[in-house]
Amino acid sequence: MLGGIAGDIIGSVFEKRNHRSKAFEPFFQPQTKFTDDTVCIVAVAQALVTGTHPVKTLQDWGRRYWNNGGWGQRFGLWLADDDPQPYNSWGNGGAMRVSPVCLVAESLEDALDLAYQVTVITHDHPEGLRGAQATAMTVWLALKKVDAIEIRRQVNQKFGYDLETTVDAIRPTYRHSEAAHLSVPQALVCALESTSFEDAIRNAVSIGGDSDTIAAIAGAVAEARFGIPDEIAQKTWSYLPAEMRKVMSELYAVRNHARTE
Repeated sequence: MLGGIAGDIIGSVFEKRNHRSKAFEPFFQPQTKFTDDTVCIVAVAQALVTGTHPVKTLQDWGRRYWNNGGWGQRFGLWLADDDPQPYNSWGNGGAMRVSPVCLVAESLEDALDLAYQVTVITHDHPEGLRGAQATAMTVWLALKKVDAIEIRRQVNQKFGYDLETTVDAIRPTYRHSEAAHLSVPQALVCALESTSFEDAIRNAVSIGGDSDTIAAIAGAVAEARFGIPDEIAQKTWSYLPAEMRKVMSELYAVRNHARTE
């Protein structure tokens, strides 16, 4: 989803130099760019809209944008492998790339199943899968206009994440971690506590840590809750090459078609 890509782009400049405040200007910093997170979101989107196996699309896009950098060591090896196998990852990469499943799923159960399918090919550790499915569930419920309080309750009940904390409580002691269980709940809190799309991204940046990925997860949820302001959507679009814009347009076309049937 474009909200995840916006979060990745805006958060990219803060990953190596955390900014523990919501007050940063401009919203899109001069050095911002899309990272490996965006590449993976687009790859999952293409798999869903074309019916191609996600192993193939992730490898195709990852190799095409190899020089973009940012790949985790084990994921980089997986991209380069001629016979890629899951590597028991408990990282947040599955959660970061999962949001497109919610635009094509026909039910919550379908969204969770699709989330499993596009995640288990790499992140087959229970924590990696939990992070991805919890994110998919949060986005799905938000698209259905379930309120934040009820989303917190349902996600906690199914996945055990404590989403009752606050951004202000997280910020002072939060440290960089790519482990799903130490980053996905925090990203979801940033989105569920927010009052707008922009506020969710500012929340995500403000806690520090793995800023681009946390903002990508929060941005996907925030898009589902609030939509994306036109100015932010257009600015995000401007960072993407034509081949990425094409895939994302096709993803939203599938969503729009399903809604009009």
